[in-house]
Amino acid sequence: MSESNHDGVVLNGEAVDTGPASASGAGAVGAGAASADASGASAASNEIVVRIEDLRKSFGDNEVLRGIDLDVHRGEVVVILGPSGSGKSTLLRCVNLLEKPTGGRIFFEDTEITAKKTDINKVRAKVGMVFQNFNLFPHLTAKKNVMLAQQKVLHRNADEAARIAVEQLEKVGLGDRIDYKPSELSGGQQQRVAIARALAMDPHVMLFDEATSALDPELVRDVLSVMKGLAKGGMTMIVVTHEMGFARDVADRVIFMDGGFIVEQGTPEDVFDHPKSDRTKDFLGHIS
Repeated sequence: MSESNHDGVVLNGEAVDTGPASASGAGAVGAGAASADASGASAASNEIVVRIEDLRKSFGDNEVLRGIDLDVHRGEVVVILGPSGSGKSTLLRCVNLLEKPTGGRIFFEDTEITAKKTDINKVRAKVGMVFQNFNLFPHLTAKKNVMLAQQKVLHRNADEAARIAVEQLEKVGLGDRIDYKPSELSGGQQQRVAIARALAMDPHVMLFDEATSALDPELVRDVLSVMKGLAKGGMTMIVVTHEMGFARDVADRVIFMDGGFIVEQGTPEDVFDHPKSDRTKDFLGHIS
């Protein structure tokens, strides 16, 4: 087993029984966006939001992460690339302990989340995550899907949760679909509902795990447009993707992983136009 896939009903680390469905863990509290510069590009600060030290993860005898060191600054957009099985999704899932590391330490806003005494639910309440599978409750409308975690986790009343749900759905271009159920929405629209659900929780960091990989090509553009808007607004983002255009246009830093290691990292220009590693060159050569 390499990179595992977690589906299920998880809100702020707690199971929620709301009927026939599976919801994803989009959680958050607080304001996570740094300011954007005049050009709309993200403006990363010197403040480290996520710090990873010597991170290791094994599934049985298969070592998927082999000593990862990584700092992510507030307002920074970090895009992680790599072949299947390279460890990139496992790395992302370790950030909020959806995967429990085998070794190493992870800090989120100066709190060591890998320490036994840490209340991981409080940490997860500050991290929004969007999976490749939308994980919406099929019996709820788009608005009610976005309201649910607010009420269950943040204990917002129905009126406030509804107002914020509508605001976030409008921001992702679904203001005219708030009363539609998932079966009445396209895959791209469902993914935008999932993004709105995460944003409604006011995350400090957004994690995207192959958010467009399950979509038909013609539906990818709208989801990427929403993600680009978040980046321009200064949201701290860690993104696992195969969308090279997004990485080149939006990332502050591109990381290439292979075999459980960070092989190379740098600006998009560094990695795409002047890669140093032969492995990076080979990977980019096969996808260009």
